[in-house]
Amino acid sequence: MIAGLVSAAAGVSETLLASVSRGVAELSQSRVLTQTGNRPWPLPDGPWLMAQTWRDLLFAHWALDPEIVRRALPPSLPVDTFDGRAWVGVTPFELSGLRPRGGPPLPGASRFPELNVRTYTTLDAKPGIFFLSLDAANPLAVLAARRAYRLPYFRARMAIVREANAVHYSSERVSPDGDRACFIADYRPTGGVSVATPGSLEYFLTERYCLYTVDESGLALRAQIQHPPWPLQPASANLQVNTMTRPWQIDLPQARPVLHYARLQNVLIWSLRPAGP
Repeated sequence: MIAGLVSAAAGVSETLLASVSRGVAELSQSRVLTQTGNRPWPLPDGPWLMAQTWRDLLFAHWALDPEIVRRALPPSLPVDTFDGRAWVGVTPFELSGLRPRGGPPLPGASRFPELNVRTYTTLDAKPGIFFLSLDAANPLAVLAARRAYRLPYFRARMAIVREANAVHYSSERVSPDGDRACFIADYRPTGGVSVATPGSLEYFLTERYCLYTVDESGLALRAQIQHPPWPLQPASANLQVNTMTRPWQIDLPQARPVLHYARLQNVLIWSLRPAGP
């Protein structure tokens, strides 16, 4: 009964936040619940747990031999492929508006750089993301995400500098329990916004509505995600330093990666549960 009352109160608070948002993305994230036509399966039962806004995100993807990527995944999670190739992505961005359902963003703790290394897997016809690593400049967020979502988060020394239409991004991992990994890049959008077409490579790489991890026994766990279709733009990038995959003994190809940019995306995330139909 108490849990039901708390959930109801959080729902009322969300309605109030959305009504006073006045175009502020970080207060209107729950509106993505009305944009479900892009989802390949229905919204999950139960209330979402956490809201985030992602800004100035770069998708940089490389095609790899599936066997190389398979070594980095738990046995319970298969490697997704597109035209016979596995894909690894490095995604720098700024996270803002981090908050629980029904609550406002916490001052001083809700906006910070984050950098993810990801690949892809599917269970029960639900394509999702598997994170090889997640680096963030917020120690509290790192600790909370490790505990709540069993994700390999690490503390990093990070900076974002915006100049005109360009983003300069730098990250150096400083967690004592993480292998050294660095990233320095300049990137920018180079064209107009479009939405990925189902069946395309862009759709395969970006339109995924859950994340996967495993527990201590290797059991697959899933956290569902909701967001509108990605507003993708073509991008250019000067990747000056990128050692983010070396802890996994993955050498990225010298070929130019597939690049996409997204200015803003609102995201809701549900709690972690055992993966199942």
